Amino acid sequence: MLKFDEMWKELPAAGQAQWQSQSQGGQSQFQSQGVRDHYRSYAQWLARQPDDTMRKRREEAEMIFRRVGITFAVYGAKDEDGAGTERLIPFDLIPRIIPAAEWAILEKGLVQRVNVLNRFLHDVYHDQEIIKAGIIPADQILGNAQFRKEMMGVYVPHRVYSHIAGVDIVRAANAKGEGEYYVLEDNLRVPSGVSYMLEDRKMMMRLFPDLFSSHRVAPVAHYPDLLLETLRASAQPGAADPTVVVLTPGMYNSAYFEHAFLAQQMGIELVEGQDLFVKDRFVYMRTTRGPKRVDVIYRRVDDDFLDPSVFRKTSTLGCAGLVDAYSAGNVSICNAIGTGVADDKSIYPYVPQMIEFYLGEKPILKNVPTYMCRNPDDLKYTLANLKELVVKEVHGAGGYGMLVGPAATKQEIEDFRKAVQANPNGYIAQPTLSLSSCPTFVESGIAPRHIDLRPFVLSGKDVQMVPGGLTRVALKDGSLVVNSSQGGGTKDTWILEV
Repeated sequence: MLKFDEMWKELPAAGQAQWQSQSQGGQSQFQSQGVRDHYRSYAQWLARQPDDTMRKRREEAEMIFRRVGITFAVYGAKDEDGAGTERLIPFDLIPRIIPAAEWAILEKGLVQRVNVLNRFLHDVYHDQEIIKAGIIPADQILGNAQFRKEMMGVYVPHRVYSHIAGVDIVRAANAKGEGEYYVLEDNLRVPSGVSYMLEDRKMMMRLFPDLFSSHRVAPVAHYPDLLLETLRASAQPGAADPTVVVLTPGMYNSAYFEHAFLAQQMGIELVEGQDLFVKDRFVYMRTTRGPKRVDVIYRRVDDDFLDPSVFRKTSTLGCAGLVDAYSAGNVSICNAIGTGVADDKSIYPYVPQMIEFYLGEKPILKNVPTYMCRNPDDLKYTLANLKELVVKEVHGAGGYGMLVGPAATKQEIEDFRKAVQANPNGYIAQPTLSLSSCPTFVESGIAPRHIDLRPFVLSGKDVQMVPGGLTRVALKDGSLVVNSSQGGGTKDTWILEV
């Protein structure tokens, strides 16, 4: 028997509702005391479902996802013939549910945060008032690998640099033992995962249509419309009917499915670097009818590969002359070049101070407490408590370059100790949070697994988002790493309408 609050840690530990995974007559036994109101109806429905039915639904989902091609490439992984491998991102049948009142707070906090990060980016590439005020040390910005001097003084419409932001949110116990949302990470360069949010919802509606007639779940299907509206709004002045394209590194990129999916959903062209060229400081794409001018590029290519005449000389993924056309105000790039300086993990600890500096407000969403190993006292504490902390490389991503102390071996801890000592500036540390968990349908039945949430925030003339986001789930028992590259899966996210 599992305590229900252990499994549904989205809920405070009120009452002793329990889940019994073994069945009697095919029905899982469920006791409803202690379940938060917004989960109650779904939990009662789930208790009536035979395990065999849920397994068949999962097999059906896997078959459809594979047939449609909803896969991601795994870098470094090879099949028996030595070729690169593609995998399905595991999809869990049990949704993550958030009530309208909680979402309203999250939405307000996300708008505040993304607005201030765009203010920060405009500032660092123009007047640098935050440096002059001594809020952030100059070397942490100007010496950051993601700072692009080529962006100094460049005009961007509406002063928006990060048009598409994916902010990673976790729910954990605060000092009072109550559940509270925290920002774990800001993703402002080329955030991915929104296609899985959309496909997970389509799959749930296909498999369980009755649930959507009995629950008021806010829709997400209009995201591509909002995205296209945002991209068109980012065009430079004078582009009356802007031509928008999605720039992909190509079919071998791990997120290629998403690039193709979003282009198709928006009804715009998917292009690679070789499809573009620059002439007289304007960008054109090659078409069967001749060159066509491009006004907005939704790029899914990292800065280093965008323009071989400015950044990495050997890159074949971008387009020579792109930065010159951008600087001249003849094309918009979404997200802007140089946005990475704002989502670097060494800058993350300063976001609450940014909110007060630029907006004169208190942060609505809190950061996770963070130790900056560049500071001697923080370094000393981190090295003394490695087995209890999560330590991250400031430039790391995808769950790589990270130590989860409580789950690490002695050797892994010692290896990380040496790495941190050799380069303290390259690491931050955070306490190991008691992340919320949600019932998840795994091989052994229904069991608790840790989750996070990535809402997608769109910034154009206005800031918009669909209600929800991508819930990622750590499928390994006890794991806190939800990234797909590390064995994580996804869930549909339900925001219940009032």
